[in-house]
Amino acid sequence: MKPISISAEALFEEHQPALKWEWIAGHAHPERRFDESAVRDARSAADLVGYLNYIHPYRVQLVGRREVAYLSETAAAPEVQERRIQRIVTLEPPVIIVADGERAPDRLVAMCDRAEIPLFTTQHSAGHVIDVVRAYLSQLMAERTTRHGVFMDILGVGVLLTGESGLGKSELGLELISRGHGLVADDAVDIYRVAQNTLEGRCPELLLNLLEVRGIGLLDIKAIFGETAVRRKMRVKLIVHLVRKETMDREFERLPYEPLYEEVLGVPVRKVVIAVDAGRNLAVLVEAAVRNTILQLRGIDTYQEFIARHQAAMDQNRDS
Repeated sequence: MKPISISAEALFEEHQPALKWEWIAGHAHPERRFDESAVRDARSAADLVGYLNYIHPYRVQLVGRREVAYLSETAAAPEVQERRIQRIVTLEPPVIIVADGERAPDRLVAMCDRAEIPLFTTQHSAGHVIDVVRAYLSQLMAERTTRHGVFMDILGVGVLLTGESGLGKSELGLELISRGHGLVADDAVDIYRVAQNTLEGRCPELLLNLLEVRGIGLLDIKAIFGETAVRRKMRVKLIVHLVRKETMDREFERLPYEPLYEEVLGVPVRKVVIAVDAGRNLAVLVEAAVRNTILQLRGIDTYQEFIARHQAAMDQNRDS
């Protein structure tokens, strides 16, 4: 898991439009960051953000309605209240967030100013803030790689078209777009491992909505085909690898007994190999491969059904 390099100031600015939070204390240390050892030891973003908890240090501490009531409990002696708030300093949080529209206790504000701990307040619910910040940190923590190819949404399935240069991946992508499918990225695809067995493909900002076709140049797919022709991101479910006919005959079986897989960031992804040859309608073949993959994901394996039929026919002939 790679270290997170994000400051309190960056976190505030990233989500200020959505969470409409205010920075009310701890302005002296805007570059305050997550503890590197805590990030290294964290199994997921859930370990780096949560409700106020004196057992878990070095994480974003959320103070909701119940936590504010605990810190401001009128039945408790002033020294008890002070001790509860001062204990937060020992947790060394990168940020403290007061949510649920609660007013931050004066003692907490004063403590954050003294300890230079950024303190945000928001009207949004604590649960919503936790979800937003965890999702953001999950993206930052995700393992990532960049693959060469065209990444598309075909029938709701994230399909990565790969193959050596010059085989017509972008032209194939353009034809698929004209058939109603969506483009995520052309040429370079950023792939993130967002969960243990889940990969997400996105387009680098520099190439957003662009597709390069030899002889024509760069095409703005969103401007030409409309907003429905592009996607921001998709889960990577299938790799369609294009090869030359001679390569197909030499290196791959015509009818593979087992489904092919390719590991990306340690996650196995289903793979289909299609030969590029004159007269072949690659767009139709890719659509057929995607439909077949959908059946396989539902537990329907046409090849295994054929083997079962073949075996049954052999048994019947043997008995007769």
